[in-house]
Amino acid sequence: MASQEWLEKDFYAELGVPQDASKKDIERAYRKLARELHPDHNRAPDAEDRFKGISEAYSVLHDDEQRAEYDQIQLMKSGRGGFGGFGGQGGGVNFDDLFGGGGGAGGFTDLFGDLFGRGTGTSRRRGARRGNDLRTNITLDFTDAVKGTTTELRLHAPSECETCHGMGAKPGTSPSRCLRCNGSGLVTENQGAFSFAQPCPDCEGTGTIVTDPCEDCGGTGAVTKERVITIRVPAGITDGKTVRLAGRGAPGERGGPAGDLLVDVGVRTHSLFARDGDNVTLRLPVSFPEATVGAQIKVPTLDGPVTVKVPAGTPTGRVLRLKGRGVPGKGDLLVTVEVDVPQTLSSEAREALERYAAVAPPVDRSKLEQLTGR
Repeated sequence: MASQEWLEKDFYAELGVPQDASKKDIERAYRKLARELHPDHNRAPDAEDRFKGISEAYSVLHDDEQRAEYDQIQLMKSGRGGFGGFGGQGGGVNFDDLFGGGGGAGGFTDLFGDLFGRGTGTSRRRGARRGNDLRTNITLDFTDAVKGTTTELRLHAPSECETCHGMGAKPGTSPSRCLRCNGSGLVTENQGAFSFAQPCPDCEGTGTIVTDPCEDCGGTGAVTKERVITIRVPAGITDGKTVRLAGRGAPGERGGPAGDLLVDVGVRTHSLFARDGDNVTLRLPVSFPEATVGAQIKVPTLDGPVTVKVPAGTPTGRVLRLKGRGVPGKGDLLVTVEVDVPQTLSSEAREALERYAAVAPPVDRSKLEQLTGR
């Protein structure tokens, strides 16, 4: 049961964030560590274990419901809201806060109801439980990100045991009802004038006992192995986006639904192209004569070269739009013209340019002259 395991783990320390960290801070810390520790890039002996640790920490702290449950468990463990405060031992409980200051037991019931997954006055068996979300990352070429692609992911992660189908029991058998809690997953303990429920220690709150465990998974219902997953990345995805694969995460407990797989996408830069939303951009250098008298110039696109007409009198900075050459069905290719000014000239070229300057129309600088007083 997750809550039992959470008692011994400090997920905030795992990610290096304070307990009041925002979801944005938690995600930022996880992504930074994931890039550093991913086994595909980091060959340190402890990298894989640390990567699994931060992935588990992120899956719990990024989920509002699981984070609230984890925080309550840690609060009780610390003694500030824990069992040691009852009966005058530990001195860590503020009873006004605990009971909601209303003379009733509403606050007490709500606290333990939320912690153990049950509403006020009700009891719910905690058998099947949804698996944790898993997280990994991929890096795509620029063209694949624009046009979309199908790729394979290789994960070394928990998977449902194929022998027992996640139930933990040897084939031909099934988990039996826990006799200590009568299948409720909870037992009541008395301390002085108070009684409270806690997870049954025999079944760890699941309500069932595996008396004949599966030999392949040892009764856990899950085995760690390499999985190959095919992922379809949509056209137009940008660097830093996340693709969610429902039900491809860690397997659930006792046949519960699997969590999701979150794939963080990185995109490599391109030597020529860039992105502007759904549009692809390209800078096109042209010579002074080409910009002045016009030209037909062959330019690259993600679908192969095409010929672009540069109109006569095109200035630096003019954008030529090629329809449908960006993100499929959404974007265009935006070609920005840059007039190339040569740094050196041959004597023949200089003479020709001087002859042109002598007959060229003058540049209108009247507005500048008004401001400079000339």
